[in-house]
Amino acid sequence: MKSDSIAKRKVLFYVLPVLAVYIIWGIYMQAAGQWYLFRDNWFMTLTMVFGSFVAGASSEGGGAIAYPVMTLVFNITPEVARNFSLAIQSIGMTAATLWIFAKRITIEKTYLLLSGMGGLAGVVFGAIWIAPLVQAAYAKMMFVSFWLSFGIALFVINHIRKRNTRRQLPRLTGFQKGELIAMGFLGGILSAIFGNGIDICTFSFVTLKYSLSEKVATPTSVVLMTSNAIVGTMMHMFLLGDMQVEALNYWLVCIPVVMLGAPFGANLLHKINRISIAIMLYLIIIAQFIAAVLIIQPSGRLMIVSFLTFLTGIGIFFFLTSRHKKLELESITDE
Repeated sequence: MKSDSIAKRKVLFYVLPVLAVYIIWGIYMQAAGQWYLFRDNWFMTLTMVFGSFVAGASSEGGGAIAYPVMTLVFNITPEVARNFSLAIQSIGMTAATLWIFAKRITIEKTYLLLSGMGGLAGVVFGAIWIAPLVQAAYAKMMFVSFWLSFGIALFVINHIRKRNTRRQLPRLTGFQKGELIAMGFLGGILSAIFGNGIDICTFSFVTLKYSLSEKVATPTSVVLMTSNAIVGTMMHMFLLGDMQVEALNYWLVCIPVVMLGAPFGANLLHKINRISIAIMLYLIIIAQFIAAVLIIQPSGRLMIVSFLTFLTGIGIFFFLTSRHKKLELESITDE
């Protein structure tokens, strides 16, 4: 009986919506004669085979692969990379979220609700007032420098301090709830600039301050990024009207792979332990940073800004790792 119930949930939450998207996509591609797009943009399809897996399996999101690869390797403008990242995650991350619900993978509801509220406001505010002001090279280097500092902090508390973790947040005060909303707002602004950000921003906060297990924080961050991606995509398509044809063409050739790749990543996430999840995150962060340095080759003011961004991140994240001890939480080990 239990297996029958699981099978029904998979059909209801995942199989039917995914099948509907494939049918609609296929009909459009045939009617519009758009199959040639694969010939011109195959490199993006290949990129998102890996990017969609990362989207479902980590707190970095598919944009963490798409944005740096597009801007650093293929020299695509940050605006196109951002819009594509949001658009493709509105498909792939939604598929991963449906799989998470179908499999009843554990998520932290308080974290999801509070950060989600802030995130929706942040992505709207950031898209209208912040993203147009950010210079491309500075955006790329500040992005990878800040998250490199997070990777170092997470490595220290997992492998040197060997922290205990918990599977849900404690009872939060009004101020602590406000912190989560604020982190969601900041993450929404990052999503508006880079095409992703609320996932890793809020993930870093709850794992470092509250010792929430990566195994719970990661799928929760996937659902958060889904909401940001959908709202951001709708804004660029219908409110701001700046969704480029180039971004849409990339989107069309990647839809069929992300519909399966992201849920596959989410399924793997459900089966491996939290340390394996953390190690995968370290590798992604390091690869992003190395690629950015090799391709941009920052010097002068950009080098200084990147280094200051890294130091700021180190200060913030190690402050959070010390704060969770003062909260006197009852931790449980989740290995």
